Amino acid sequence: MISSPIPIVSMFLFCIGLAIVLSKKNIIFLLIGLELILNAANINLVYFSQFNKNPSEGQFFVLLIIMLAAAEIALGLAIAFKIRKYFNTLDPEELKEIKEM
Repeated sequence: MISSPIPIVSMFLFCIGLAIVLSKKNIIFLLIGLELILNAANINLVYFSQFNKNPSEGQFFVLLIIMLAAAEIALGLAIAFKIRKYFNTLDPEELKEIKEM
């Protein structure tokens, strides 16, 4: 039995992020869902690294994931702004239709 609510919170965050990604109504929401999934992974890394001999390993990977997430969100938002400017929409389904034309 889990003695701490931290893994449950992480699972809850992951499920919310996955639901947002699967609903894919907007590119911005896709990015938010991916960020929630990465944050759930970060919470798990920090929590389970305390059971390791060297807990700083988990914290190192968390910092690596935070840097990756910052780069991903910056690049994703730049692409989303360009898509909005040229196609006047952020709906991925409409972008598929534009691609097929």
